[in-house]
Amino acid sequence: MAEHDVVLFGATGFTGGLVAEHLARRANSDSGAGGTPTKWAIAGRNVASLEATRERLAAIDPGLAGMALLQADVGDPESLKRLAQSTRVLATTVGPYFKYGEGLVAACAASGVDYVDITGEPEFVDTMWVRHHELAERTGARIVHSCGFDSIPHDLGTLFTVDRLPEGEPLTVEEFLQAGARISGGTYHTVIQGLSRARATMTAATQRRRLEPRPTGRRARAIRTPLRPNPVGEGWALTAPTIDVDTVLRSARGLDRYGPDFRYGLSFVTRRAATAAGIAGGVGALAVLAQVPPVRNALLRFQDPGDGPDEARRERSWFTARFAGRVGDESVPRVICEVRGGDPGYGETAKMLAESALCLAHDELPEARGMVTPAVAMGQALIDRLTQVGIVFEQVSGE
Repeated sequence: MAEHDVVLFGATGFTGGLVAEHLARRANSDSGAGGTPTKWAIAGRNVASLEATRERLAAIDPGLAGMALLQADVGDPESLKRLAQSTRVLATTVGPYFKYGEGLVAACAASGVDYVDITGEPEFVDTMWVRHHELAERTGARIVHSCGFDSIPHDLGTLFTVDRLPEGEPLTVEEFLQAGARISGGTYHTVIQGLSRARATMTAATQRRRLEPRPTGRRARAIRTPLRPNPVGEGWALTAPTIDVDTVLRSARGLDRYGPDFRYGLSFVTRRAATAAGIAGGVGALAVLAQVPPVRNALLRFQDPGDGPDEARRERSWFTARFAGRVGDESVPRVICEVRGGDPGYGETAKMLAESALCLAHDELPEARGMVTPAVAMGQALIDRLTQVGIVFEQVSGE
């Protein structure tokens, strides 16, 4: 039997530290079987840093003064194997994941241990499916990527909306996202590295498409629209080519509730059309510059992966995702739902990852094995948890 319910790898980093603090506030009251508090530990490479993190956590919960510290290194497969075998759920914030993440996925898949991360890297997710999904299915491991702002609000917000639409009908859900927040250092590095690896990303996606079975009698498709006025509010909407679209469509293929013909689109919303056009142009320019190694290295020096805003800045940050759900050929939404929260890149991401780990450790969940999405693995149980910690899921109009 595993010694721990949850182990957090990367607790000494900025985002990992926020996840650890959330667990420190929640885990003692989040009971497993028999009503006992969650048994959890933190893990990393540097013992001194782990000790400093434990001291900070003990200020939140004095009972953590003696919590276990587990030493592991992404370059040492045996240490990752021991780490996976010590717990029921392993959560990690150590990225970029395409550089540092595979060892943990492999260890969890081989050991039948559940795994959650906060990656937004399509290349990593697709490559992990190709290499480790089949083994994880056999061992019963649930490998759940993108359990932060990528892609929890989008995936679960879509599920929340679909559950308020008729069953057995063709459904369309369009999401319109607004946010006021500073991009995280880790996200910035992920974007630059991802843009520089566009060819490898396409190759990984192609390999997965060739191997991954599709449901029979049902389909799920992406909606990609040009710049247009926001149809469910003010401002302008621009298609967002993020991993979140892939995540939602995989949930739709995995769950019959999404109907026989499901379509989904995600758009960023800005106040002015010129701002949206500037964002699109800026991303295009970065994609070109990221191909040149000296320029890419210079871009990466602008922000450290572990950098993050102070608490006051995080308190001012926010996001709102509005979902318009339609049935068949309807032009007017049948329902409009929202997911709202605070700082998306740090505070809310920390909540999402921590609650995902606790959900897998303790809650009664649908049967799932292998690499699955948050909606497929946890669904309503995770929505309920996130609501408890202040993230709003709400139907704002419709039947």
